[in-house]
Amino acid sequence: MTFDELAARNQQLEAENGTLRERLDQIEQQLSWFKRQLFGEKSERRIVDPSVQSSLFATLGTTVPAPPVEPEAMPAKKSRRKKSRQDTVTAEGLRFGPEVPVEVIDVPVPELAGFDAGDYAVISTKSTYRLAQRPGSYVVLEYRCPVVKHIPSGKLKTTPIPGNVIERSVADVSFMAGLAIDKCLYHLPLNRQHQRLAASGFKLSRSTLTVLLARTAQLLAPIAQAQLEHVCGSQVLAMDETTMKAGRKGPGKMHLGYFWPLYGDADEVSFTFANTRGEQVIQDLLADYEGILLTDGYKVYEQHAKGHAGITHAQCWAHARRKFESAKEAEPDASAAALAAIGALYEQEAWIRKRKLEGPDKREARQAYCAPVVETFWQWCDQQCQRLDLTPSNPLSKALKYAMSRREALEVFLREPGVQVDTNHLERALRPIPMGRKNHLFCWTEVGAEHLAVLHSLLVTCRLQGVDPYTYLVDVLQRVGEHPARDVIDLTPRRWKALFAGNPLRSDVHRGPVVPSP
Repeated sequence: MTFDELAARNQQLEAENGTLRERLDQIEQQLSWFKRQLFGEKSERRIVDPSVQSSLFATLGTTVPAPPVEPEAMPAKKSRRKKSRQDTVTAEGLRFGPEVPVEVIDVPVPELAGFDAGDYAVISTKSTYRLAQRPGSYVVLEYRCPVVKHIPSGKLKTTPIPGNVIERSVADVSFMAGLAIDKCLYHLPLNRQHQRLAASGFKLSRSTLTVLLARTAQLLAPIAQAQLEHVCGSQVLAMDETTMKAGRKGPGKMHLGYFWPLYGDADEVSFTFANTRGEQVIQDLLADYEGILLTDGYKVYEQHAKGHAGITHAQCWAHARRKFESAKEAEPDASAAALAAIGALYEQEAWIRKRKLEGPDKREARQAYCAPVVETFWQWCDQQCQRLDLTPSNPLSKALKYAMSRREALEVFLREPGVQVDTNHLERALRPIPMGRKNHLFCWTEVGAEHLAVLHSLLVTCRLQGVDPYTYLVDVLQRVGEHPARDVIDLTPRRWKALFAGNPLRSDVHRGPVVPSP
């Protein structure tokens, strides 16, 4: 073999060695990521190191203005007041409110039953509280309808039974509401609810529970649609997507579908279900939308915004931060500097939020305190991109590319005070979907997933509006059949809270004592 052939062979081996090393680095990064998912810490909370943060700004020759420090007001001295039933705290540490039923058990006194009982007298009582549970909280309502006879004519007449939400159904409105809440808010699949019913002595088929849940969602569907239309009219609209298996794809396989939550200006969330994650879903939902669309870095949102002049696309800083978080193993110093800079931005936002600034005041504060931090961060990114030792496969390179390619969308919040710095509020609202997915695993049909979207839209919004979901469902399920269709928006949680929450409709199970059967 000649010298030239040896040199060419050596060059080829060096190239292969470089490729293998790069591939090994990728595999090690993937292995590190998997280990962290299985055994590591997943929380995004972090303690900002002031030394790292200040050193970053000092390196770039930039000073970030600190928000004015206002003296903390001394808390008023709490006056000692007598404990009431409103805030009961027992000696055992049990806390409960006035709505909790308390059953009193009088403990017999042995001294008062003895031969010398006359020597004792009760002067006070001492209470001890214990938390107890019954096997089941279900109850059967028996409606006794008297049959009267008209004596002159001899005709018999039966007193009509009170109307039900679903005619000729075995379920009271309270059971329908509890079924939906246990399924959506407490993530109890229908089979577990069926087991609980059986343990309480009720013989009911699982298909009956499925039909009842479906009928409940069908009654509430017009209300959820009215809420969706109102949400889509928001000036700032946050949007995301999350997976759910729904519908059979083949023998032993389920189709992968997506829930699309939309978060509006008035703290309302609407869920829709689709079989795809494509842009067509966004086009159908936001066909006539004009405003600010706040999303994560999924490219489909960006493509839709570019095709519609009336939409301003804003993106989430939390997703950009996660990219640098994943680069901690490969580039600990650089990722720490990036996280410190983004942490400084969140500190400024926390200061603005604490003062409850809105409108022009919020815009001015962001321009004064947040804009310098953001500009310093971009300068640091430019410096990192000039490093010769950064390969394209390096996680830091990917994080830098992710952030800098979305620079314009990440800066929208600086000039638009209604835009939040991230989509964390939306991710908190959609959390019941993945929580439910871990419990009931899938929806048997696409129709069932659509029903689940209806229920989640109203129940999650109830929590955002500070409305008790059970009280809301019991009331609305009784109103929906008589309420004018043109005013269906009044039955959404936001409007219901103002119009009907003061005097809600109740179920018969709450209107008085139940007369036991003989």
